Amino acid sequence: NRGTPKAEIDARVAEAARMLEITQYLERKPRALSGGQRQRVAMGRAIVRKPAAFLFDEPLSNLDAKLRVSMRGEIKRLQRRLGTTSIYVTHDQLEAMTLADRLVVLNGGEIEQIGSPLEVYHAPASTFVASFIGSPAMNLVRAKVQGSKLTIGSGQLELSTARPSGVVTVGLRAEDLRLAPAGETGLPFRLDYIEELGSQRLAHGFVGDQSLTAAFPAETFLAENLCLVIDPARLHFFDPTSGKRLAVEGSRPLGRSAASA
Repeated sequence: NRGTPKAEIDARVAEAARMLEITQYLERKPRALSGGQRQRVAMGRAIVRKPAAFLFDEPLSNLDAKLRVSMRGEIKRLQRRLGTTSIYVTHDQLEAMTLADRLVVLNGGEIEQIGSPLEVYHAPASTFVASFIGSPAMNLVRAKVQGSKLTIGSGQLELSTARPSGVVTVGLRAEDLRLAPAGETGLPFRLDYIEELGSQRLAHGFVGDQSLTAAFPAETFLAENLCLVIDPARLHFFDPTSGKRLAVEGSRPLGRSAASA
């Protein structure tokens, strides 16, 4: 359509097909291609134009789970090989985390946060980002601050420095929770059910009347009633009204010495 010489067309098609490993499928009709092969053809159409940037708009949404994982790797390798800026739109946070060099998290058309995947994961700017990035999602629970004490349900944590008193939303990742050793205080946890993932066990239950998910190694024995402690450096504080991130303070469970914390 652009009047490109046939020899150049053939060269560009051959190069793109080689990159995408679809040379053997060039003579096939679209109906004879699998979902993954069709996705590669779509990328090939963009590659031959030699664009300044690629825009991927949920390209893997119609593929099955196994093929999605495979195509994620294909797209990542292709982008590294071409060195072309790529904008990738997705609702799948795993795709966002694994593919991105830089994430832009949007909520209702407004930017909630911009940063590297690990920056967004470890320091979410709002409860929206915290609940979207990470699998399982970050636990968000109501808590009350009184000086240097933080109360969640019937359990208490001691903060390293006093904070303004009041109600806050506290975020904690499932992997930052662990079983309290004998004699150590923590959060009373009532187990509801367990998800077996092979490499780990996800324990779903309640702290008081609030739901909570904790991740444990696969071999961990879990009773119906447990006591959990929290890595003090991993607490996240959010404004309960706006949902925006507040300054994070170090904390430790009551009954633990500063040295052991």
